[in-house]
Amino acid sequence: MKGGFMQLWCMPILLGISTTIGLVSALLGDGIWDIVSAFTLGAPVLVGLWYSLRGPILKRR
Repeated sequence: MKGGFMQLWCMPILLGISTTIGLVSALLGDGIWDIVSAFTLGAPVLVGLWYSLRGPILKRR
């Protein structure tokens, strides 16, 4: 059961943490923090694009 929880929630938790770091760094910093925020806010967008363009997941035997 524990493996199922981590398999299901690991990526959403990581994307949420990445988004939070990106938003905080965009609000509080300049210079290098702008670059950090661009990468951390762009990562969830890229992951979403990758999964949407990948097509349906086929079950493998």
